[in-house]
Amino acid sequence: MLRSRIEALFASPPAKYESGHFALFAEFKEALNRGEIRAAEPDISAKTGWRVNAWVKQGILLGFRMGAITEVPGSPQPFFDKATYPPRAFTVDDGVRLVPGGSSVRDGCFVGRGTICMPPMFINVGAYVGENTMIDSHALVGSCAQIGRGCHVSAGAQIGGVLEPAGAMPVIVEDEVLIGGNCGVYEGTVVKRRAVLGTGTILNGSIPVYDLVRDAVYTAQGDEPLVIPEEAIVVPGSRAVRNPAGAKWGISLQAAVIVKYRDAKTEARVTLEEWLR
Repeated sequence: MLRSRIEALFASPPAKYESGHFALFAEFKEALNRGEIRAAEPDISAKTGWRVNAWVKQGILLGFRMGAITEVPGSPQPFFDKATYPPRAFTVDDGVRLVPGGSSVRDGCFVGRGTICMPPMFINVGAYVGENTMIDSHALVGSCAQIGRGCHVSAGAQIGGVLEPAGAMPVIVEDEVLIGGNCGVYEGTVVKRRAVLGTGTILNGSIPVYDLVRDAVYTAQGDEPLVIPEEAIVVPGSRAVRNPAGAKWGISLQAAVIVKYRDAKTEARVTLEEWLR
């Protein structure tokens, strides 16, 4: 079984990696490329709706252990990276629209049919990008991030990578989510389906999210990540510092605010994006 072999090799690294070890890693990486294994996957029994597959993240880390630095041809500048993680190869049969202009997709990630990659963008190892999603210019999909179907990761948006520790939840963006330009989603945040993040919204384990509609505050708690509810419309906000010095200087700290949930007006704006696909 692939899982048991990866776990055994991760737990007991040999003095020197042999051809059989590289064959195992190649098998593992191809399973990532096909989307047959994932760093995290839906689990209705979990509080967040997701579970981490730590062994998959261990396999990705194995690739960094095993790989030696090698030259990757480029023009005018060659690149130098781990031999185990070259750029991923696509063919027209993959159904991915990879627009010319400096984008990069690392080997060992799933990119679904109908995905549009606008230059320059980057998808890192272990990521999963669902069908018919757009990754826009200057956007990052970090290592092990999970992006659903029909999403739009807008220009300059950063979906952070969470590779270590192996048991940590990666960033999750569920189906039909719109990530606005220059947003940042980090530290294992879970954005539930059909949510919308307004331009410049930052979400991580330290920033509270104030829900004006439901009169609730969402934060990361212990091992539980920040979770953005389904269909929430989130915009950047701030919260006052109330201690004497903060009040005297008028200081505010970053926050995010849910101002409403999806409605007909939201649907009309999102539908306009279909013209880009």
